Amino acid sequence: MTAVTVPPSLYPSAARLSERVDWGLVLTVAALLTFGLVMVASASIGFADSVYGDPWFFVKRHLVYLLLGCLGGALVAAIPAAVWRDYGWALLLLALLLLVLVLVPGLGRRVNGSQRWLVFGPITVQAAEVVKFCGIVFFAGYLARCQLQLRSSWRSIVKPVALVGLIVVLLLMQPDFGSAVVFSATVVAMMFLAGVRLWQFGLLTLLAGGGLVMMALLSPYRLQRLVTFLDPWADQFNSGYQLTQSLIAFGRGEWLGVGLGNSLQKLFYLPEAHTDFIFAIVAEEFGLIGCAALIGLFATLVVKALGIARKAIVAGDAFASFVAFGIAALVGGQTFINIGVSCGLLPTKGLTLPFISYGGSSLVVSCALMALLLRLDWELRLDKELRRPQPAPKKPRGGRRRAG
Repeated sequence: MTAVTVPPSLYPSAARLSERVDWGLVLTVAALLTFGLVMVASASIGFADSVYGDPWFFVKRHLVYLLLGCLGGALVAAIPAAVWRDYGWALLLLALLLLVLVLVPGLGRRVNGSQRWLVFGPITVQAAEVVKFCGIVFFAGYLARCQLQLRSSWRSIVKPVALVGLIVVLLLMQPDFGSAVVFSATVVAMMFLAGVRLWQFGLLTLLAGGGLVMMALLSPYRLQRLVTFLDPWADQFNSGYQLTQSLIAFGRGEWLGVGLGNSLQKLFYLPEAHTDFIFAIVAEEFGLIGCAALIGLFATLVVKALGIARKAIVAGDAFASFVAFGIAALVGGQTFINIGVSCGLLPTKGLTLPFISYGGSSLVVSCALMALLLRLDWELRLDKELRRPQPAPKKPRGGRRRAG
């Protein structure tokens, strides 16, 4: 019989499996999730005790969503990237279906004037968060297939632009202006990476930006937000109340903060401090140094994602590169907008701070995106290992044995 030599990479040891995981990325995500749990507890304990009679009300729910996020992330990581690439169209249909269902009276839940949530028994799903995951996967697959056509034909550009326009319109009908901005900016950035010509990219950016500005100007409450953002102290007890309280929190934090749990703004001064404006509580309790450390974690995460995108480009895996770049653009853009709103640099948008703010859908989708990123990196490492030439088998020592 002829002996068949099996490459050792096909039967990897525990050490080899460990080498295929980016532990720096895992530790960064774990640090963000842990810090988010601590901050949700710190920012919500007084509000939860007063409103629900249970100081740990939001912490318990956050833990449940964190468990769901870990389980969902494990499921996402177990599915090969080729499956996500081939069935991205199904995810797009799911996203569009959710965006339509949330607008149906009786199905969508309205909170603070916005109808963004679908209720499935004890679980509440924010459709816009699911759209972010589905959209990145679908458009990554489309751009990977049509990359050459994008550089030569307007028709290939019109299709994704029309789909983005449809999704943005459905988001604005909720209304969810912040998610519309982040989603459209993410897809446009992915198209730029795909090789859309610079003048075409500039035209797309102008059209998208002009359309969003027009929507803001035509809507009275969005126009009021813009006016308030320019001078929140002019109406500090009405439309500018939330922003002024956030700025007070930043001022109280100074360099090192007042200490974990010692925030005063979370005690009914800053409304629902555990959600969109949780970064203000971070600034108050941990000061400038704590804010810089948190921003450093997000910067590390974005750099890691961009590194995976670059690795995928070198390996010739267009789908993986677009997904990784899209995740970097989404997380980086949403983090920038949330922090900018809390600091008074941008108008109020109603976007969560990924991994940190209380919000079940945002937390679960963020975990799913990180799991997909780890899966792509794992496959790239495995592919590189399989392509590596195997060393020649060593000759047995002692020379030839004499025939007895």
